[in-house]
Amino acid sequence: MPQEDKAILITGCSSGIGHACAQGLARRGYQVIASARGEADVARLREEGLTAVRLDVDDPASIAEAVAATLELTGGRLWGLFNNAGYGQPGAVEDLTREALRAQLETNLLGAHDLTCRLIPVMRRQGGGRIVQNSSLLGLIGLHYRGAYVASKFALEGLTDTLRLELHGSGIQVSLIEPGPITSRFRDNAYAMWRHHVDARHSRHRQAYEAMESRLLRDGPVQPFTLPPEAVLKRLIHALESPRPRPRYSVTLPTHLVGAARRLLPTRGLDWLTRRISRGGAG
Repeated sequence: MPQEDKAILITGCSSGIGHACAQGLARRGYQVIASARGEADVARLREEGLTAVRLDVDDPASIAEAVAATLELTGGRLWGLFNNAGYGQPGAVEDLTREALRAQLETNLLGAHDLTCRLIPVMRRQGGGRIVQNSSLLGLIGLHYRGAYVASKFALEGLTDTLRLELHGSGIQVSLIEPGPITSRFRDNAYAMWRHHVDARHSRHRQAYEAMESRLLRDGPVQPFTLPPEAVLKRLIHALESPRPRPRYSVTLPTHLVGAARRLLPTRGLDWLTRRISRGGAG
């Protein structure tokens, strides 16, 4: 199937990975349906020449409307879905409220699940398709003050692995992309959610939070080996076009190293490694 006959819906296209992938796939000839939660972002995407729909993954009604709008634009067909929308909720596990954890799971897991389940029947009818989930290095290991995000990505990894098994033989291929540090607005969004949900002033972790806050507010990359979002685009193209897409795609050197460490080190050794990563300013 030539690229111009392939339609793909991408979530979280207002900036970062989603925006870079939408633009890159459009240039490659795909019929890209870029989505974003904010009306202003949808309007901006359209001004850039992309076909865009509003999609708030936290709202089932918005998901249903976006699916209907997408299928109307594509003639009822969809080759690919890239579940990219998400954010990171910082905070020590003991400081996370039930509300904060629920909000993290709604966006990073449950919204992606809802959207995916609505589109699987479309792909079954047409005899195939590609579902790609944007996970994270923190879908492989835990890290200090990232418990909510880690929980959401571990859950996404497990749900996606199970979905891949269940769709075997259907013609629908399922892949995970696991980025490490990528240039984006991720830290800006994380800082806003930390301020909203965490009472840092009364926390036993307030001293560590001061260092974390300085990293979140710093301009430019705060971690070594940070790559631009186009690094994810390269893996997404392979997942969409390869006759045999990989179940997992590691992006950035830290993800490759952590993947190897997880296979080779005992749990306490991996704990030692992640403590060193945390002291080095990950996040």
